[in-house]
Amino acid sequence: MSEAYRNTLKMINELKQEEELNPSNETMNPPSIAELKGLSNKKINWQPTAEGRQKRLEFLKNENIQTNLISGKTPLETDSCFQGNIENFIGMAQIPIGLGGPLLINGTNAKGTFYVPLATTEGALVASYNRGMKACRLSGGVTTAIVAEGVQRSPLFHFDDLYNVGLFVQWVSEKLPHFKELIREYSRYAQLQDMKVNMEGSSVILTFEYHTGDAAGQNMVTICTNAVCLYIEKNYPNKINHWYIESNYSGDKKATHRSFNHVRGKKVIAEVLLPKEVVVGTLKTTAEKLFQGWLDATMSIVQSGAIGAQGHVANGLTAMFIACGQDVACVSEAAIGMTRMELTPQGDLYASVTLPALIVGTVGGGTSLPTQRQCLEMMDCYGAGKANKFAEICCAVALAGELSIGAALCAHHFAEAHAFLGRKRV
Repeated sequence: MSEAYRNTLKMINELKQEEELNPSNETMNPPSIAELKGLSNKKINWQPTAEGRQKRLEFLKNENIQTNLISGKTPLETDSCFQGNIENFIGMAQIPIGLGGPLLINGTNAKGTFYVPLATTEGALVASYNRGMKACRLSGGVTTAIVAEGVQRSPLFHFDDLYNVGLFVQWVSEKLPHFKELIREYSRYAQLQDMKVNMEGSSVILTFEYHTGDAAGQNMVTICTNAVCLYIEKNYPNKINHWYIESNYSGDKKATHRSFNHVRGKKVIAEVLLPKEVVVGTLKTTAEKLFQGWLDATMSIVQSGAIGAQGHVANGLTAMFIACGQDVACVSEAAIGMTRMELTPQGDLYASVTLPALIVGTVGGGTSLPTQRQCLEMMDCYGAGKANKFAEICCAVALAGELSIGAALCAHHFAEAHAFLGRKRV
């Protein structure tokens, strides 16, 4: 049984268990008109003024969410807190953080209402994602699930000829159980799941796939794979001309078809069923127009040759990555994905986003820096045991953004919104 198949069965069992725990759970049934009218529709002053900012901070305080570091009321720690995150430190690039939400999620890991920190300098971005979150909340929430996990490192080994490649592949294949034991000496969290072989001429690429716990995992898999490569170099009985710790095959910080069709980090799916009344009232268009707009946009992106088919997933992920201490360069791979929209027989709109290469973590990297940690804590996503929850929130945010930008384009509000919210006015 393959690892991907085992992960799929695990996800199905988790969803079944959720149904057993909540037998009346009807997350994909949209609320009735009466229920929609009964929902709270509180608004927070969005203006970038001292008064508006103070009201937003007071609102979060009443929600028991700490913002003293984000708001600057508590000074940051000494420069030593940045050790391991920066060299030649001179200061801070202060990127403003906006508040999105509440976002309602009914996931296998993320459950409840979340306020989302979004760090950006692009006017209209927070407003757009916030509108999408509102539409999802009024529709009963977003359903999310992680369906596969795996982080790869792909070293390359070069030989004189194909015959020596074959000898090497046979030898390393027999050593896989030993490699798994060896890795335990270098990491408490990394688990080697599989090793795939790709032969080309007189070279061979070994792709080691790991589970990395709650860390994004790039450093972890690099250190572990390097230990394996050094073992190979020392113990392989025949000649290796040269080797590299990374062949440029794993998909690290680049968009690749390999990551799109397999998994890199976490493969996450988010879906929502929007009543036609919510599409009209909140997104200011119709379900029919939004579906047709998605269809036309998908046909267009296919012609462009892009990997995947989505609108602007990178916008929301980048804003979350900056705010929450993620490796921002990983957006280049994390943003590949698929957005899907369908009309139901009742005239409502089904929408989903699938992200197959979402590299995120809640430990290590920049997650423990003062403001980044506080942004993660805002969503109860800091520390061990929270990475899958954070990944599901990221995917739900991406879905909210896809709905909002699609609606803006269909209603011809896209340019107007950027002219109003994205430009300086005297």
